[in-house]
Amino acid sequence: MSDAPDVVVVGGGPTGLLLAGDLAAAGVACTLVEQRTGRSPLTRAFAVHARTLEVFDARGIAEQVIGTGQRVAALSLFGNVEVDLSDLPTRFPFVLVTPQYNVEDVLAERARAAGAAVVTGTEVTGLDQDGDGVTVRLTGDDGGRRELRAAYAVGADGVRSTVRDALGLPFPGEAVVQSVMLADVRLADPPAEVLVVNANDDGFAFIAPYGDGWYRVIAWDRREQRPDDDPVDLDEIRDVATRVLGTDYGMHDVRWMSRFHSDERLVPRYREGRAFLAGDAAHVHSPAGGQGMNTGLQDAANLGWKLAAAVQGWAPPGLLDSYDTERRAVGASVVQGSGTLLRMALTGSAALRAVRNLAGAVAASIGPLQRKAGEFVSGLAIGYGRERGDHPLVGRRVPDVTVVTESGTKTRLYEELRRGRFVLLTGQDHHGLVDPWGGRVDLVTTVDRSHGLTLVRPDGYVGWATDTRPMIRRDAELRAALIAWAGEPVR
Repeated sequence: MSDAPDVVVVGGGPTGLLLAGDLAAAGVACTLVEQRTGRSPLTRAFAVHARTLEVFDARGIAEQVIGTGQRVAALSLFGNVEVDLSDLPTRFPFVLVTPQYNVEDVLAERARAAGAAVVTGTEVTGLDQDGDGVTVRLTGDDGGRRELRAAYAVGADGVRSTVRDALGLPFPGEAVVQSVMLADVRLADPPAEVLVVNANDDGFAFIAPYGDGWYRVIAWDRREQRPDDDPVDLDEIRDVATRVLGTDYGMHDVRWMSRFHSDERLVPRYREGRAFLAGDAAHVHSPAGGQGMNTGLQDAANLGWKLAAAVQGWAPPGLLDSYDTERRAVGASVVQGSGTLLRMALTGSAALRAVRNLAGAVAASIGPLQRKAGEFVSGLAIGYGRERGDHPLVGRRVPDVTVVTESGTKTRLYEELRRGRFVLLTGQDHHGLVDPWGGRVDLVTTVDRSHGLTLVRPDGYVGWATDTRPMIRRDAELRAALIAWAGEPVR
């Protein structure tokens, strides 16, 4: 383990592992510190959404992750309301159901292969910073203490973040649902569907597969909420499941049970000097829609290239601050959106539930509304605000358009993004891309060099665009103009 990495990442969950892999792949010396020493058989998250799979695609690991789980083309919300994902404008028109630890395995392998130092069995006990860097205090399993000095640190260490506490940042919010029961069980009569979920007058129940014969069950009893430290009995979960789902599917052989409450919290800022927060250290929200792990992974994808730019000395002014500007707005939106879904699912009035089910069914039957719901849940609707006067494309997600490289090879944009650098698209029909979600635009992009330039950031969003080709007569002048925006040569 280097005593002077460029970046220390605290937390070895999906967010920290993706970030460490991105930094190492960019040539940044990175040390990831994780308190756990082994793979946990438990998991918090099961859903990998389309936008996250696009993030993985841009790193060449999407197919590997997909191979660990099962595809689901529609998400059930409440009553008979479903969100159809099968027509989303992406290579991944589905939600992938796979335990979080499968995602972690793939990301850990990538991070180590890229050269990240992954240190386990070590607890971060504090952090100090000054104008030149950050000092992270560590305690090993053997009680030994040491310090790591780095240019930057990132807290991806979860809802009880030591880094957040060391920075003195509050975590305001509240509990939105109490006494949620969790259990990992086997089922004597497994359901035919991959995911089973419903909410009714009696409560809420959810069942998802681990893929190895074990199932995660989540249950909430509308009639009785107990303190978090009350023990959970399998009969209690069976009873709720039967009342909500019509059967308990023969639950048996419990290996783990717990009771918890679900919070909505958002840190006031994601950056404090040379330290940053990502994932659950920055935002927590209801599990509705399966947004938690996905939002954290997309935090990492946004931050990684910006930190690399700062470490390597080519970051334009304000680039690091844009992480907070862009991702905190997304975090606030996810907290609000998932909270709204949860409140709709768990509303206590039978009359309101009837109205909710009717309104949801009507909305689901209207194509544009169905599409908007799918884009929100899948993460494809995420975009970043642009400054006044910017081109309408700036901050928009770029679909996986087909591109032709300078050598004449036809390929996909997201394969080009695997280099971790900016990609310049020339000669695009920008009028068609202003609203690319009208159809599947990943089929073809015309490259005729006669008009239009779009600079795609390493995280797949538009950083700069023009509708007409600038009056730049030499390649050197074009290169200089792009460096002025991006700070690094682009191809």
